Amino acid sequence: MRISFRFKLIPFIATVLVVALGISLGNWQERRAAQKLALQARLADGNAAAPLTLDGKPIAAEAVEFRRVAMRGEFVRDWPLYLENRPYQGRAGFYLLMPFKITGSGMHVLVERGWLPRDPAARDKLPDYATPQGEVALQGVARLNAGRVMQLGTVPVLTPSAIVLNADPLQLAKDSGMTMQPFVVEQGAAPLPAGDDARIVRDWPAPSLGVEKHQGYAFQWYALAAMAVIFFVVNGCRRGKT
Repeated sequence: MRISFRFKLIPFIATVLVVALGISLGNWQERRAAQKLALQARLADGNAAAPLTLDGKPIAAEAVEFRRVAMRGEFVRDWPLYLENRPYQGRAGFYLLMPFKITGSGMHVLVERGWLPRDPAARDKLPDYATPQGEVALQGVARLNAGRVMQLGTVPVLTPSAIVLNADPLQLAKDSGMTMQPFVVEQGAAPLPAGDDARIVRDWPAPSLGVEKHQGYAFQWYALAAMAVIFFVVNGCRRGKT
């Protein structure tokens, strides 16, 4: 029995399109994985580097993202913000945010002080906690934002003690009149400033990079392209049997 290959134009065009799509999407996933690997390296470098001292000079958010930072100043105690829908270990709660005025300047940094539980019986009841008074030294990690959740409708104006879904430093600057750095600082678990509340949970989740996910998707797209070629060849040979 002789086997020959019979070329068909329409299956060939379909195969070319599938192969092009698979390779294109596979390459895109590979680029995403490379970006996440670079971000992973930045995280490691930021953890290994000495803390960057923040003063009153404006700094681009991208220049300090994932860097450990240190600063001196005082909390703006009458401007707390509460991010809702932030569960911790299965419990409902808030992330407590508070502006921090840097000593010797008019610059503020939005500090993510930590997690507080929510009263299940009174959802609008705010938890009690202590805030340091006067000048303190603070350390933490700079992040672009305090984490975002899906929000429908108009973004509300930020006001003192507001319970909101999201809070952006630049929006806070606009709504409060304070001069703000364009990033937030996740307060470190130690050392705690005098007068701080040790009951505030500072177990910050590590950034989810998902490098393996992108690599797995890339493999699937490349496999789809390869299977399209194999199917075209095998199908053509079967049609050519005599």
